[in-house]
Amino acid sequence: MDLKVKNRGRTVFLIVWLALIVLLLAAILLLGLPGEKSESIRAVMRDGVLHDENRVAVLGLRVNPGLISAWVVTGVLLLCGAALRIFAIPRFTDVPGKLQCVIEALVEFFSGMARTSSPHRPGFVGAYIFAAGVYIFFSTVFELFGIQVLTDAGRSVALPAPIADINGALAMGILSYLVILGAGFVTNGLRGGLGVLKDFSLPISMSFRLFGALLSGLLVTELVYYYTALSFVLPVVVGVLFTLLHAVIQTYVLSTLVSFFYGEAVEPKAPKVKKPKKQKLESGEDK
Repeated sequence: MDLKVKNRGRTVFLIVWLALIVLLLAAILLLGLPGEKSESIRAVMRDGVLHDENRVAVLGLRVNPGLISAWVVTGVLLLCGAALRIFAIPRFTDVPGKLQCVIEALVEFFSGMARTSSPHRPGFVGAYIFAAGVYIFFSTVFELFGIQVLTDAGRSVALPAPIADINGALAMGILSYLVILGAGFVTNGLRGGLGVLKDFSLPISMSFRLFGALLSGLLVTELVYYYTALSFVLPVVVGVLFTLLHAVIQTYVLSTLVSFFYGEAVEPKAPKVKKPKKQKLESGEDK
């Protein structure tokens, strides 16, 4: 009986949902389609990559909207971290609540990744990939809020994800590389640092991996929004799915790469064993 009731409820919910979609489409067609776009699709794509048109005036300077996004995300994360440290963590108990379970699960996940990839010095890299992972995840999800700002040209634009700007992606990649490089010098001296310097393409690859993955989702979403035939209901699904998927994947990928290369940099180097010199045969001795 309960199964029949549940199935009936699901059917009713599906019918109501489809009816709302049909009514929405009918209302749009009756009231008229949206007006002509102010920008071409080429201009939209170009600005999504370069941010050279829609810039925001801050203290007399024209800056990318991604910079403001980075400031907002960083400030919110710092405030939330301070609030958790002051008000929540001192109240943790042996029987954890929901918030404590979430925080402990996150910390254990990144700590376990650090211990697996870098068993010799897991403490610092565990803290770093936790901070970097949280920043990447929330800076990617940030674009879902659609916070509007006015550009210097008077247009209203939504603040993008900070990592979707090439400067933000490069900053994250270079910072991660400097952490790995510093660990190599501190742990194994000049030999360890030179070993990391050989992987000079590492910051570029990490930066472009972040930038390319997030930019692809941004461009697909912009494309779906731009064309009228696709701009009903579908953008919501595409935008949310792409954003959440990229947030989880890129957080995991960058954390894994940093912990792996960090583990290689701090791994103790085996001392070189001198090979014994071969005894030279005397000229008059038979072979």
